[in-house]
Amino acid sequence: MKMASKRITQETFDAAVRENIEEFEMGPEEAVKEAVEQFESQGVELSNIIKMAPKVSEDGPQELTHDILQALEDLQESVACCRPQEVSVQLARFCEQCKQHRACRFLAAQKGAYPILLAAWKLAAAGDQGLVLQVLNALSALIDGQPDLLDTQGLKLLMATLAQNADATDLICTGIRCIRHACLKHEQNRQNLVKAGVLPLLTGAITRHSHCADVVREACWGLRIMTFDDDIRVPFGHAHDHAKMIVQENKGLKVLIEAAKAFPDNPSILSELCSTLSRLAVRNEFCQEVVDLGGLGVLMALLADCIDHQDLVKQVLSALRAIAGNDDVKDAIVRAGGTECIVAAMTQHLASPQVCEQSCAALCVLALRKPENSQVIVEGGGALAALEAMKAHPKEAGVQKQACMLIRNLVARSQAFSQLILDLGAEALIVQARVAHRDCEDVAKAALRDLGCHVELRELWTGQKGNLAP
Repeated sequence: MKMASKRITQETFDAAVRENIEEFEMGPEEAVKEAVEQFESQGVELSNIIKMAPKVSEDGPQELTHDILQALEDLQESVACCRPQEVSVQLARFCEQCKQHRACRFLAAQKGAYPILLAAWKLAAAGDQGLVLQVLNALSALIDGQPDLLDTQGLKLLMATLAQNADATDLICTGIRCIRHACLKHEQNRQNLVKAGVLPLLTGAITRHSHCADVVREACWGLRIMTFDDDIRVPFGHAHDHAKMIVQENKGLKVLIEAAKAFPDNPSILSELCSTLSRLAVRNEFCQEVVDLGGLGVLMALLADCIDHQDLVKQVLSALRAIAGNDDVKDAIVRAGGTECIVAAMTQHLASPQVCEQSCAALCVLALRKPENSQVIVEGGGALAALEAMKAHPKEAGVQKQACMLIRNLVARSQAFSQLILDLGAEALIVQARVAHRDCEDVAKAALRDLGCHVELRELWTGQKGNLAP
């Protein structure tokens, strides 16, 4: 078992650098390099350490002060003296330092940056919107990768600030970015923010600022993060409940589909909207609602009109795959010419493993338990396109797995297609996937079996007792 990496403080690292300079007469750069090598050889984790040489004066090395700590000290002083103009300058400087490296943010947090920012926020809340924006920028930078920093006081300030400045696009953007950083890999913050009313705030921001790309992008990100289940400290998250609340209580699907109509020429924003739609299609009735609201028409139009935009194509395919979880929606997609569009997308972007994987996955869902759909897919060149994808990406487990599952679904209830697919060279490609990728073992065997190929099935356990060797 891998041992947990050892950690040291910034002070310990800085002392080692200083010792290398003073005792061993090394130059500053060499001293840092030597300290890094020394600690790494001892198995010390240095990702949260600032690896910087001290400033050297004519009298020898000075006491080491990192720029981030100097900026924090100056910010604290200007806040304590209630000098808003100075606070503004120092916030900008502190924010810039935080963005340099996560080790800078880590050290700043250890030295009390969060309460200093809250104090600056309260000073700014007296009516200086520009200063509030700067505080939010600094807070967003500080809690990036450190979501534990957000406390109840900060959460209340954040929600109040966003509610009071609903028309200020810059402020809304930065506030939502704070929410995003606070919620990534942090289930408790997500739940606390949902209880505090963050969901209507996010959907409301998209509706209110429906022509502001930056707000729509951030709000989409914010909504998606509320549906994540990425906090390993929590056995069960509320991802599904949050998705349900976004759709049922905040008309999330309608909000996203309407917003898509406002950005016909912005593939980047359309990608965000489609990606968010995928995260919300978690129930049968939600998939149907997307169709009822005209969402399927929007997705099909995007696939046809924006086929050159690889990332958007990938997100549209992902959304089609998600809503096709509903059997009636499967048929609606096929009737709308979805299979031809998906095959065309895979053929055009054959060099992209992500598009190939999503295309195979979407066709796989459309074919599941639907022999009539399988016929449309095979006749439209779907099986051939999937096999071409397997040839193009032998090392991509995701592509191989989804293609195997698609072939299995195509023939599971339509044995008549087996010979046709075998004639295209399927068996050798599936065997190759099975050998190359452990993830493909079960799906490859199932595909080979349903194609009528000989498969050696390993007997894992017979249920018989045998004599155990002493």
